[in-house]
Amino acid sequence: MRQATVYIDSTALQYNLNRVKQLAPNSKIVSMVKANAYGHGIKDCLNALEATDAFGVACLEEALEIRRLGYLQPITLIEGVFSADEMTQVIQHQLECVVHHTQQVEWLLAHKDQYQALDLKVWVKLNSGMNRLGFKIPEIINVIQRLKAEGFSCVLTMHFANADTDHPLNEQQKMQFLQVKQACEPILTSCCNSAAIYRYPELHFDFVRPGIMLYGASPFADKNVEALDLKPVMTFSAEIIALNQIQQGEYVGYGSTYVATQDMTIAIVSIGYGDGYPRAYIKPNFVAIHDQLIPVIGRVSMDMIAIDISNLNAEIGTKVELWGNTRLVDDVAEANGTIGYELLCRLSQRPQRRLN
Repeated sequence: MRQATVYIDSTALQYNLNRVKQLAPNSKIVSMVKANAYGHGIKDCLNALEATDAFGVACLEEALEIRRLGYLQPITLIEGVFSADEMTQVIQHQLECVVHHTQQVEWLLAHKDQYQALDLKVWVKLNSGMNRLGFKIPEIINVIQRLKAEGFSCVLTMHFANADTDHPLNEQQKMQFLQVKQACEPILTSCCNSAAIYRYPELHFDFVRPGIMLYGASPFADKNVEALDLKPVMTFSAEIIALNQIQQGEYVGYGSTYVATQDMTIAIVSIGYGDGYPRAYIKPNFVAIHDQLIPVIGRVSMDMIAIDISNLNAEIGTKVELWGNTRLVDDVAEANGTIGYELLCRLSQRPQRRLN
């Protein structure tokens, strides 16, 4: 059997959740599990995250999967409902909605009595400069005042565009958020994602919303998970399926882009872009065998890669770590000109999945 495997370490996931609690001890935690728990598998991750205060998802379908699995924690739909008829299921399954445009507000008001009877909060999104979702000032103040007058319990929320860097927009977003908070007091508030949890402890407020940090990848380009005291949750591995002795001047892979500069031993590993392993490297890339980094050579194929094992004793069946504890997913992403989030989320369903 082909041995491309994704291992999920539930102990590491619990460790990272506890790390959030250490950083934001006075805030409730909304653990982001959208996109199949950032590619880790929602079913495998929920039990390890059971101590969280709530879950965050992108859409109704993701919330219903959590309910089908038997979890009763509050769930926030961070993009809200997409149509009026979704409000019926929101009420049925006791879900909390973000509202970010006026039509969603009207849909919510049409179900006011049922929503309030369940003591559900409504999250009101501020567009403070990211220009993705949300109401701008002063419209958001009017929306919140209207909802509060109708008897809703509101949470003021926003999303930083640059919490991972020292961007001038950060201060603008902070000031807008604090302005709306002051105008709408008393009100619950939430504005910190993973990067902001580290960068802005003064903004933790009532709810923090960790995402990538839960899964042991870094929200910062200049800090790895070791510096952040996080543990990688996913180990992605495959096995060597063939060994080749090649001579100086021979080619490897599609396009014959790699030319051997000396006689060498290469191994073929059963992984490729069909599994979600990235192809478009802009920097040298590596895998790990026995905690040693090994170069990837030639182009990544749909089902296979080639690696240089000239300086390593390896054989058919040797396990190769594509990313995990030795070869961090963030380092693979950097070599590919992307971010760890993308690599984790775009894994295909072909690799086997196992819970450690």
